[in-house]
Order: sequence, then C-alpha cells, then structure tokens
Amino acid sequence: MHTESGPGDGAHDLRHHGDAEVRDDGAQLTDLAVNVRADTPPTWLREVIAGSLGGLAAYPDGRSARAAVAARHGLPTGRVLLTAGAAEAFVLLARALKVRRAVVVHPQFTEPEAALRDAGHPVDRVLLRRSDGFRLDATLVPDEADLVVIGNPTNPTSVLHPASVIAELARPGRTLVVDEAFMDAVPGECEALAGRTDVPGLVVLRSLTKTWGLAGLRIGYVLASPDTIAELERAQPLWPVSTPALAAAEACVSPRALAEAAHAAHRVAADRKHLLAGLREFGPDGLYVAEPAEGPFVLVRLPRAAAVRRHLRDLGFAVRRGDTFPGLDEEWLRLAVRDRVTVNRFLQALDRAVTLAGR
Repeated sequence: MHTESGPGDGAHDLRHHGDAEVRDDGAQLTDLAVNVRADTPPTWLREVIAGSLGGLAAYPDGRSARAAVAARHGLPTGRVLLTAGAAEAFVLLARALKVRRAVVVHPQFTEPEAALRDAGHPVDRVLLRRSDGFRLDATLVPDEADLVVIGNPTNPTSVLHPASVIAELARPGRTLVVDEAFMDAVPGECEALAGRTDVPGLVVLRSLTKTWGLAGLRIGYVLASPDTIAELERAQPLWPVSTPALAAAEACVSPRALAEAAHAAHRVAADRKHLLAGLREFGPDGLYVAEPAEGPFVLVRLPRAAAVRRHLRDLGFAVRRGDTFPGLDEEWLRLAVRDRVTVNRFLQALDRAVTLAGR
C-alpha cells in the first residue's frame, strides 16, 4: 500500500463506468459489466413509481421520503439529504466542503476523485495492494488529510472492510466519506456505518439504484451531521430529486422492501459462491480471484485480459475492464454476480475466450 499524488490523472479514465460496455453495439449482450441487480425493478415498485405520475404537475416534496429514510436508519431528518443518486452526492461534497488535502482510497469507484478534481481540489491516493488482499490499513492514510473517501464494500475489489477499521480513520477536523452503495447487498449489512452518530465527521452515502434497478431514475441519499447536511443542501439545486424518485425512495425503505432486499442479499451471496467456485477452475490458466468477495461483483486478474474481454463480447457477454481503476491495470476484469444459469453460460464462454486469447 502506498500513497500517490499529482495535479491530474492521465493514466486512468476516471469517467469510464460499466454502462459503457453495454451501450450501442453492446445492448444485446448479457450484462456482467453493470452492478445493478438483474430482473429489477420488481413489479410492485414499478407500480409505485407509475402511481406517482399523476402528481407531476406539482413541484417535488421530499419531506415524506426524507422522513422515511431517516426512520429506516433511526436518525432525525436533519441528518438525511436525498440526492439524484449517490453520484450527485460526490459532486455536492466536492463543491460544498472546504478541503485542503483530500485522500481517496483506491481501487474504488472513480467518481469521487473525478468530482474532487473537477472542483479544483488536489487529490492524493492510498493504493491498496493485491498482496494485502486490498485490505485497509488505517495508519497509512496521511494524518493531515481532512477529507478521506472509501467504499464499503469496495467497488471493484468486493472487499468488505470492518467498520471498526474504517472508524479508525475518523478524527476531529476530518470528513470521512464512506460509500455504502452496495451495503444492502451484504447479508445483514454487517460492517455498515449508516446510522452511526458516534463517529466524528462521518458522511455515509447510500444508493437505491443498485439493488432496486433504478439507475435510470437516480435516487440516493447522504447521512451526516446536521451541519454537513445543511452545507450540502445549500450547494444543491432546487428540487433535485423528482417526484417518481421520491416515491421510489419511500417505497424502498419500507418494511416490505427491506425484507425483499435482505432475501436478495442472501441469494446474491449464494450466486457469488457459485461464480467463485467456477472461476477457481481457471487457476491453471493463470486466473486469480480477489477473495474474500463480499459484494455483488467479483474482481479477477488473468493473462491477456483485454483479449479475453473482446472474445467474451463476441460470445455475447459484457464484462467490466479494470484498468480505469487506479491501482489496477489491463489484466483485471470485474464481473457482476448473476443467477446460476447465466453464470454457467458465462463460464462456458470464458473457457472459450481464454482459449482464443491464448492462440
């Protein structure tokens, strides 16, 4: 693990995301590139969203959804801010907070660093290494950092860091941003910091787009101290979250939805176990799996990965390239967890793609 700094980043395309793999000529591919749960949104949620359309003539009123999210985490409403997806929250943080030295822990979702750079903030990196299992050592984050960003579970490594280790990063005068966009895909949400009020400077980001298949609707939220929430709200445009998105937010934190998400998390865990077992069979081909994986995706390294990815496209599968993540190179791929039937088809295609790439 080491730190790295610089005025810009030319080596990694921080704006590249998995959806690029399935645009245009990739629209017909089986998608293992985007970390949105398949077969979503469910019918009952689509009906809730459709039912909100009769209110589109009125300006959005987020009070009920905000209160529902607050209640879901046992917090007062002053500690909640609804956003147009978690991605908007990164922009708000970069624009609203006074930052002297920002540190982003990589490999992780690249949008936080891109937002910080766009706002004119220099960014230092702490690069977690494969040899350490991409695990966090809190002592290696510089003491003078006044803004630290980390994902948990981390995209793309699928590492679930202990909440106690992340909390070690907190200190007076520092904002600690924890991206928990995939935490609801972890059974029991163990290691979650959402709802904690005893960690100084803590800002937790949540997304409702991944588990519920709402990437096109844009809905997420921030949990933080009332002062931080007020700063972010001042930087936010008026009515940033649409009426349908507010209806979805309220529905997705209902007891019914939480029970369904918990069931889905256990199903994802079982499907991931099946995927991992299949991937281990490629060990003789030089394939390495980053384990233990705890998110709804898996990170792998294999020789000629770029060629394998191209052959997989020809065979009908889209996977996420890893070289746009700081700390990774072109030998890495990220694979979304899918159902067993899809995984079995993918493993057959991977076997063929590895063979073709080796010729």
